Amino acid sequence: MAIQRILIVDDSPTERYYLTDILVRSGFTVSTAENGEEAMAKIKADKPQLILMDVVMPGQNGFQVTRAIAKDPELQDVPIIICSSKNQETDRIWGIRQGAKDYLVKPVDAAELLAKIAALG
Repeated sequence: MAIQRILIVDDSPTERYYLTDILVRSGFTVSTAENGEEAMAKIKADKPQLILMDVVMPGQNGFQVTRAIAKDPELQDVPIIICSSKNQETDRIWGIRQGAKDYLVKPVDAAELLAKIAALG
């Protein structure tokens, strides 16, 4: 099943706008959340087919939210791609260990993001 509905979780309005613009132009339906708590509420209300997750956010960080989703039997089949300014290999490995399917470093390259989404779908 091709991915259509994507949730962007990022506390930066600029980053949300940038990612939304790339995805909407490519035909995806996008919703956004500013933090982990809002993300969990939106995921439970309207389960997306993919989540783009920031790491550094107020409240729960992206690693914690990713882990919570991966441990939830109703949500664990939703793939997560972490999009973070944290560019250390250890961050990438930790993100994958928390349950993310992939890890992109900001600024996210549009072609790379779309290729990763296509690979998942």
